[in-house]
Amino acid sequence: MRVFFQKHKNYLIFLLVLLLLISLKIINPSFIKSVSYLSFDLYQKVFAEKKDSEVVIIDIDEESLGKFGQFPWNRNVFAKILDQLNTSSPKAIGFDIFFTEKDKQSPDEIIKSYDLIPSDVAELQKLKGPDDIFSEKLKESKSIIAVLGSNVPSHSNYDRKAKARFLSKGGDPKQFTYSYPYSIGSLEILEKDVKGLGSISFLDQLDGIIRSLPLIVQFNKKLYPTMGLEMVRVGSNQKNIYVELNEVGINRISARPYKISSDPNGIIWIKYKKSDKKQYISAGDVYDGKFQSDFFKDKYVLIGASAQGLFDLVKTPLGVTVPGVEVHANVIENILDQSYLIRNPNTYIFELLFSIIVALITFILSQKIKPKYSLSIFFGNLLAIIIIGFSIYKFRSELIDMSYPIFIVTITFLTGLYFRFIEENKIALDNLQKEAKLLKERELAAGVQKSLFPDISKFENFIFAKNVPARDVSGDYFDVVRATPEEYFFTLADVSGKGVKAGMYMAKASSIFRTLTNLKFPLEKVVFGVNNELVEAKFKGMFVTAVFGKLNIKTGELVFINAGHESILTFDQNKNYEYIKSEMPPIGIVKYFTESMVKSNTMNLKDKTFVVYTDGVTEGYLKNGEELGAEGVQKIIDSMSEVTPKTIVESIEKELNWGAEKLRDDITCMAININNTELIKKK
Repeated sequence: MRVFFQKHKNYLIFLLVLLLLISLKIINPSFIKSVSYLSFDLYQKVFAEKKDSEVVIIDIDEESLGKFGQFPWNRNVFAKILDQLNTSSPKAIGFDIFFTEKDKQSPDEIIKSYDLIPSDVAELQKLKGPDDIFSEKLKESKSIIAVLGSNVPSHSNYDRKAKARFLSKGGDPKQFTYSYPYSIGSLEILEKDVKGLGSISFLDQLDGIIRSLPLIVQFNKKLYPTMGLEMVRVGSNQKNIYVELNEVGINRISARPYKISSDPNGIIWIKYKKSDKKQYISAGDVYDGKFQSDFFKDKYVLIGASAQGLFDLVKTPLGVTVPGVEVHANVIENILDQSYLIRNPNTYIFELLFSIIVALITFILSQKIKPKYSLSIFFGNLLAIIIIGFSIYKFRSELIDMSYPIFIVTITFLTGLYFRFIEENKIALDNLQKEAKLLKERELAAGVQKSLFPDISKFENFIFAKNVPARDVSGDYFDVVRATPEEYFFTLADVSGKGVKAGMYMAKASSIFRTLTNLKFPLEKVVFGVNNELVEAKFKGMFVTAVFGKLNIKTGELVFINAGHESILTFDQNKNYEYIKSEMPPIGIVKYFTESMVKSNTMNLKDKTFVVYTDGVTEGYLKNGEELGAEGVQKIIDSMSEVTPKTIVESIEKELNWGAEKLRDDITCMAININNTELIKKK
């Protein structure tokens, strides 16, 4: 169990994080709702447009307040406005204001205000008050007055009833609607003869933005339609509102011929259009008749306030503040053109499943592929979520929460990235430790290898060689063995491959060479033995190119063998150059059965210089980026005033080892000239 947890720890922690995120979505606290609302509002901001409307708003604006004085106005003002409207035959007239108290200029209120004796003002009592006049005008028009849900009783309450008759199918809508124990409305005398009572109750929003509202609500156990729905009912000359229910709640609400799909609690999400000042007309202008005769014809008319002092302003998802009456105007427009937004309960399940799938894909890929590719997957998933959300909104008017899936995917990706960072960091530390260990091993191997190179300083008057490794360990090798005072064995070799393995192979070859030459065997037998021992060593795929030689400094006789190596360069005192090519394959490839398989050459070295080098010399880079080549070696020798084995080798090394960060290959070179065979005594 412990091993399993250690192996899959990252995935188990991720599943716990994902479970927590999904649980938060299911619980849906206020701060999670606010995340979802970000995408709902963004849709509307992107696609909001201006369009013609069948709704006109009579605005109680600053200009009207200046004309009629402080609010509330005398009811005669509203009676006159209704008179003016009725000449244009609007479909319905809705008041987004309350008339909760008697008009201060009614006879009863005047008597009360001035403490008059009723018997002394009998004639005054006979006068028709503004409330009576306004009530008559309401009765003559297709008017709707606002009601509002309340949790506390109002002093003006009476046992009011909705004007709309509700018919339901599939259950009782009261079980699913938002309910208030009390209601606030207008005077009974004004409400009794109106054609409709419409709710202006909004749902509480933490951020104060009105995104949705209930089409039907319950006040004191009685159903009421929202102002917009009631306006449409009255405007369509309908008495009934039909409510269809299913097993989860309310499914559809109808005021013929309009059918509106809602959520199980009868709520719709409002689709806002951009505010249009042409939709507004000042209440003062309507009072004075300053409008075209057909301005209100067949229109839905709302009367509400935009004046700052009346505090009827709300925020919308478009990021603007509008009069509350404009919200009801948008609801009417949504019902008329079926443009309201849908928040399908099944969509919620889709969002959860989609979020889980995308989160799993994002996390798993973040653990499996390189970070730069997982970043592409992350942004690709974000783009897919955004495209799906906007497409469904655009073509189906359906709200898909893309904010929370984006939030989940982002948390998932960062979690995966963190685990990947921890894992990569651990691997990097392990690699650093391995590199440090290998470096120490290479340094040790380099030190051992350097000890294998002979000290030929006392021979440098006539034999000089040098090795400059490109890396810690060189695959090149040279050796000089003094067999007798006059005879010297020498070799210069290049092992195929690089690194420690090549160095070990070279060490093997050098030990065999030194052993056989110390036995004073002929050169052919030495090469025979070195080859066969290397074949038996079974360094798979490796071989050695080499030049072997036996020099008699007294007679000048030189016996040499070129086993697959670079051409040997020789030249005389007049610098006439000659190249001697290899006549044998590299050693260490096939086993020799007889010494006769080893072919040697003989030459006299008096008045000649013998130069042999590895391909690291001819293929080495000069400062201008070109290879040195065999011609380059000749040019170096041509430019020398004093030609000795040491000056040749050091001049070549200087030309190639000019300070580049890394050499292309090992530089190994040997030069022999017997003009001066005096041994140098060590200090």
